[in-house]
Amino acid sequence: MGFRLLGTRRASFAANQASSKALEVPKGYLAVYVGERMKRFVIPISYLTQFSFQDLLSQAEEEFGYDHPMGGLTIPCSEDVFQNITSRLNGL
Repeated sequence: MGFRLLGTRRASFAANQASSKALEVPKGYLAVYVGERMKRFVIPISYLTQFSFQDLLSQAEEEFGYDHPMGGLTIPCSEDVFQNITSRLNGL
């Protein structure tokens, strides 16, 4: 009775591929970080033209300038507020 390390390596490789795919952003979308826990959301770039989202971008510029702590766009509002705004934008 022996162990098959090759199978373990394949499973580990597949898990690493899956986690890296989770970080990818599809074309036409962008990742933003929101709230105290810096939760990551992937949103359509069409939101960038909406007034309510532009207000969030202005707040981000005031708070962080162009130096965002997560390396991506950080939106300085609660997750609830962000989800409320994006749910209204989804209805457009």
